[in-house]
Amino acid sequence: MNVAVLLLLGLGLLEAEGRCFFNRTQEHCVCYNLSQEDLSSIIQCLPASVVEFQGGELERYIAFPIGDLDPSAIDMLHSLVFRKIIFGDLLVPVILLARVLKFFSYTQVQELVFENCIFEGRGNWGEMDGKELPILSLRFHNVTSPPLTGREQDLSMLSSWLESLQDLAVTGSHVTSLPCDIGRVFRALHSLDMSQNSLGDESLMPAFCEGAFPQLQVLSLQRNNLTSYHAVCRSVQLLRELQHLDLSQNKLTAHLSSSCQWPVSLRIFNLSDAGLDEVLTPLPPSLEVLDMSCNHLHAVDISLSSLKKLFLSQNMLQAVPPVRNYPLLDTLHLDNNSITELPQDEVKLLGYLQDVAVSGNPYYCSCSGAGGLQALAAMGHLGQGWPQDYMCHSPPQYRGRQVKDVPVSVLQCNSAVVIAPVCVVLALLGAAGA
Repeated sequence: MNVAVLLLLGLGLLEAEGRCFFNRTQEHCVCYNLSQEDLSSIIQCLPASVVEFQGGELERYIAFPIGDLDPSAIDMLHSLVFRKIIFGDLLVPVILLARVLKFFSYTQVQELVFENCIFEGRGNWGEMDGKELPILSLRFHNVTSPPLTGREQDLSMLSSWLESLQDLAVTGSHVTSLPCDIGRVFRALHSLDMSQNSLGDESLMPAFCEGAFPQLQVLSLQRNNLTSYHAVCRSVQLLRELQHLDLSQNKLTAHLSSSCQWPVSLRIFNLSDAGLDEVLTPLPPSLEVLDMSCNHLHAVDISLSSLKKLFLSQNMLQAVPPVRNYPLLDTLHLDNNSITELPQDEVKLLGYLQDVAVSGNPYYCSCSGAGGLQALAAMGHLGQGWPQDYMCHSPPQYRGRQVKDVPVSVLQCNSAVVIAPVCVVLALLGAAGA
């Protein structure tokens, strides 16, 4: 078999013995520490759609001659059904990667993943200039590589491929900046995941400069070093197609003297676990999904006419937000707050929603308090968590009991409904006797 094909199929080569294991049900094949001696075990991976190579270092193959493929090797690569290839725990010389990557143009691989890898040195990407690849998704997790700054020329030689890439993830890799020119290469990118890195407020503006990521719809900046709500807002203003923004697990604050305008296209906004003591403004005006769970909010009083889903679990809310402020709302999650009772007028409005979750609150199980929850459950709105996660906190006679077990019959909870007719009857009898 051609050396280039061997490298393409076995970037996990090691001198230690290893084998490949094929899961036919999942069409997933994993190879561990392959050597040239047992490379034949790759054959059983040929029917797999996902192939994973774990363990190894590739420096010993840098000097291997890699020529052009002969027609039989090209036909063999065309026939492979691989759709996703994962490389894990590898030391990868970039010069070798640059020499091998071009052969992916003969395959049907659409997703390429590197996990726990170390990239060393620089590669000669000249052979990739003008080369197109079928890979649409490229993911790096917990990788170490030289800084991106100064690599713009390398990326320009990959532009024919990168301009068609749709999904890029660089997560858990200590990235501190993303140069402007790099963003301009990704002309068709729809999703960018930069979670669990070291991006700060000052690094965002250059990253999302004019012309960068013009088709970007989904952006995750989860768990970085972001602190300024308005700095993030100003940085993403030029992402005119942005629909989904994740800022969760940052520690965000707002400056009262600052203002900004979020992209009007933004529909889904994740601000969960962002250290919020209050709702930061302005919010994107056309939001449909807002997640502010796992914060320190005591009240939420905002009006968003387009909002459909609101997630506020694990806060410090003492009351249900005014549902009438969200005429299109169909989902409301308020688990694990400090809500003691659902007012009757709010229960009526909540009854129009499709999904209501209010478990784990310290309920005062009066007739009205328990009755509202029982009414919602009867309408099928409480779903998962009912009844086991709905417990009475007070009064003392019901503490520790499930809300569903609190008696809320008319006779027990609304004696006036019974006493009034009795009084009328007695009065009529008295008048007749007189």
